Amino acid sequence: MAGEVVALGPDVGDDFQIGNRVCGHANLVENGTFAEYVVMHAYSLVKVPANVSNEQAAAILCAGMSAYQAINRKANLVGKLTVLIHGGAGGVGLIAIQLAKQLGLYVITTVSSQKIEFVKSLGADDIIDYRHDNVTERVLDITNDVGVDLSINPVSSAEVQEDINERLAYNGQVIGLVDLPRNIDVDLLASRGITVSALNLGGAHQSKSDSQNQDLALMAQSLLTILATHEIDSKIEATLPFDQLMDGLEMIKSHRNTGKIIVTLK
Repeated sequence: MAGEVVALGPDVGDDFQIGNRVCGHANLVENGTFAEYVVMHAYSLVKVPANVSNEQAAAILCAGMSAYQAINRKANLVGKLTVLIHGGAGGVGLIAIQLAKQLGLYVITTVSSQKIEFVKSLGADDIIDYRHDNVTERVLDITNDVGVDLSINPVSSAEVQEDINERLAYNGQVIGLVDLPRNIDVDLLASRGITVSALNLGGAHQSKSDSQNQDLALMAQSLLTILATHEIDSKIEATLPFDQLMDGLEMIKSHRNTGKIIVTLK
């Protein structure tokens, strides 16, 4: 969410004042942010830069923070050259592509055919139409049978399993934003030096770890900084009034969007 501070709790301190424009990732086990007034934990909030709109700020969070956490927290990028980003037109994928390109990685991504031009605009180097191409064959062809150094997978546990079995290079890493496969072959991991990492952004709220809670704000702040300097784009496709909330959710559910859907309460 993004909005204006209208009230402060007793222990918030001096970081925020009434009238500040702020944004943050809400605790998913509490009431959500489709509301005129929202209670947020101060540790997860950051101030919105003057040249960033509330809509842009809200659009970069959650999925964008997951992409940021995958690349800048989970991934070991030493000696890594190639990354496979599944679902490049999705909320995580569209930010992950831009962040990976900033770091100089060669980006391979999977999308459906109607979203190819969209991911081209994000800077993807190679694009695989997962509905018509064999993803594993294409990855191995692109990498000269070496495999990719890193995979960011917000798609399915089955695809995570395929990454482990066939698509990762020696010492490769897959970061799963979905349920991981239940029967991972640990001998295969050991023989090829493969790392499997799980990512659960919202779990920080339940972690009882002050440092992990505060990292939500640090990651959001980093994203806002590069958003403010136009180094990445939150890619808003539509900004809807509140009475069209259900229409926006249906667009997302049916994968008809190629960017972020924002709802305002103005």
